[in-house]
Amino acid sequence: MYDVRALNELVAKESAFADRLMNEVGKVIVGQQYMIDRILVGLLTGGHVLLEGVPGLAKTLTVRTLCDAIHAKFARIQFTPDLLPADLVGTVVYNQPRGEFTSKLGPIFANLVLADEINRAPAKVQSALLEACRSRSWSWPPRTPSSRRARIPCPRRRSTGSCSWSTWGTPPARKSERSWTG
Repeated sequence: MYDVRALNELVAKESAFADRLMNEVGKVIVGQQYMIDRILVGLLTGGHVLLEGVPGLAKTLTVRTLCDAIHAKFARIQFTPDLLPADLVGTVVYNQPRGEFTSKLGPIFANLVLADEINRAPAKVQSALLEACRSRSWSWPPRTPSSRRARIPCPRRRSTGSCSWSTWGTPPARKSERSWTG
């Protein structure tokens, strides 16, 4: 059998970092303890976090502060109707002076990514984000015979903010985006 006292001491010892992390984030973020708790649960369990709320609730500041506290790379992606999948995952650029192609990784390869207003982006960009979140990797370099799956770096957590003018799903298509046949 297990010694309950020893097990409790082990849990207290191993979880001490969470209290220190909460205190560090709490120095910057005040009054959002529930949100910080849920973000840490997502971070520790290997999941993704959906943050919804009106503007001004410190969603971006919270994720940036957490990222600073754990010394991880942070990226924020503002989703817009003209965004392309390459804007998320990166691309290959021709370097003329050197006469070769150079890989430029996109913001999805940061440790923590805040994807803001996802519902504004085209479906193909949303699909690229969801594929990267699901598989935690991406074919790199894109569209070449020698493509390999590039791993998205640890801690591999995604925090997602939502658009303040839409609460669920995606907004209706604008007139310019609608099919001419229907």
